[in-house]
Amino acid sequence: MEAPGSPYASSPESAPKRAPRSSPPPPQQASSEDDKEKPTHLRFLVSNTAAGCIIGKGGSTINEFQSQSGARIQLSRSHEFFPGTNDRIIMVSGLFDEVIKAMELILEKLLADGEEFNEAEARPKVRLVVPNSSCGGIIGKGGATIKSFIEDSHAGIKISPQDNNFVGLHDRLVTVTGPLDHQMRAIYLILSKLSEDVHYPPNLSSPFPYAGLSFPSYPGVPVGYMIPQVPYNNAVNYGPNGYGGRYQNNKPSTPMRSPANNDAQDSLTIGIADEHIGAVVGRAGRNITEIIQA
Repeated sequence: MEAPGSPYASSPESAPKRAPRSSPPPPQQASSEDDKEKPTHLRFLVSNTAAGCIIGKGGSTINEFQSQSGARIQLSRSHEFFPGTNDRIIMVSGLFDEVIKAMELILEKLLADGEEFNEAEARPKVRLVVPNSSCGGIIGKGGATIKSFIEDSHAGIKISPQDNNFVGLHDRLVTVTGPLDHQMRAIYLILSKLSEDVHYPPNLSSPFPYAGLSFPSYPGVPVGYMIPQVPYNNAVNYGPNGYGGRYQNNKPSTPMRSPANNDAQDSLTIGIADEHIGAVVGRAGRNITEIIQA
């Protein structure tokens, strides 16, 4: 999908020049207008320090970015980190061009303030949070799509491998590296592909959809209310590169009865759909505590 109103709709040799938003689209791009006008969203990770930089004093910076872009910008709370990291989640939602504009403003700010850039690294990076189900479209058959994105944008694009994950976590990280223009072109291409995916939600109610799920060593969530884990073939391991630890999925399994003896009670393992786990656990484990006490 090409959104002609964006300066990142093409990848010229020189730095892209911003096209007027009112410019009519070229005829060959007219078919993309339907996707462009649909609401969409993008999530990515930032450190707590960078989050404060984006919010600004009294919310001044984030309000300015929302006003300039027309997009809505939300952050997870200071203790809500993407599983296995110490990074918060920013969600940008709105129309396609609004999201792209907001991303540009945010990344420019972080770059100017020296945030999210490790001097030991050759190039800055941004880590996008993408559902497992949508990663296939970004990769493409035999890796053809992601290869074309890399060649087009000149940015590095890597998707964290799918291995073992925690119960209910179905997101992977797409890391984009390179200068700002290269990053933005890659983000443009990735969001275009996501917007074409009928399974990619146009928006989320919160940038942090993991509330109520239990993650070992994960701040703010009681480990004591861990949902029983069972093997799942489609697991995700975000690897040793700082993206996260080992996450295990939940899959309905055959009920298992404990060994019979006079003192033991029968036990039953019940598979629960991932979207309902949060309701069982409850905020800070409240619901499951009431179930145990009952």
